[in-house]
Amino acid sequence: MWKTVWQIGKTGICSEPAPDIGAAAAQEVSRIQAELLAILGQALTIRQVDAGSCNGCELEINALGNPYYNLEGLGIRFVASPRHADLLLVTGPVSRNMETALKRTYEATPEPKLVVAVGDCGCDGGIFGESYASCGQVAKVIPVDVTVPGCPPEPVAILRGILQAVRRRVR
Repeated sequence: MWKTVWQIGKTGICSEPAPDIGAAAAQEVSRIQAELLAILGQALTIRQVDAGSCNGCELEINALGNPYYNLEGLGIRFVASPRHADLLLVTGPVSRNMETALKRTYEATPEPKLVVAVGDCGCDGGIFGESYASCGQVAKVIPVDVTVPGCPPEPVAILRGILQAVRRRVR
């Protein structure tokens, strides 16, 4: 064990510095978050549903929680139950096995329901399309308010989609 501790002390920290997303992207993120909270006047709760994706979109959604985007710090948070959600964030082509679960999640979400389909698969079925194992796009199973294309879309694009959905709710 002492050999390992000595090696760690000799080598030091071997991590890379955090990437710079750029001043323009950071300002846009701040603007989007401020506008979201100005429209809502309260917290926004999101239920994320993976309807059969490859998890590429989930990685970008998880990036929304890092210090660059800091959703939690501004009152935008993810919840475990659709009964507590204002917005459903759905990824992937809807697999036949997830079709009923997605419908039940939608039905359990209180009014007004907002749905954002994330990624090419959620928007139009992506490379999977419609088949014996896949229903295809999310809109074929539940009503969708906003689509965020990309494979996977950047976190800023996901934020834009969330803002667009919230703007529709206000109107």
